Amino acid sequence: MKDRKTKLKLKLKRKFEPVMDKYMFTDNRHPERGIMSTILGVISVAALGTSVFLTFKAGGEASVKYAAAAFVAAIFSVSGLILGIKSRFERDIFKLFPNLGIALNLLAIIFIVFILILGLR
Repeated sequence: MKDRKTKLKLKLKRKFEPVMDKYMFTDNRHPERGIMSTILGVISVAALGTSVFLTFKAGGEASVKYAAAAFVAAIFSVSGLILGIKSRFERDIFKLFPNLGIALNLLAIIFIVFILILGLR
């Protein structure tokens, strides 16, 4: 009887032991520059989208405050792009935030260029 209980305990113990081969431990981290790049990208895309939407609601009349918001968004997107590229070259990092920051800031810059080209016509 005692022998059966010990066998059962051993089976249960083996069943619930964590398997170390399934986990990969790493020293990688999320870079601060990459996170800041992503934040600046989100701010610039949101500012540009809001200024274009409010200009559309005003019948195409862009006020000075919308132009100032677009100008600040352009500065944010250029600095965010630089931060994203710099953080991409760091070692032992996760690349999610640098890649996301680069993509968002490039999207904002392309959007700004598109608005400027449309404004020249």
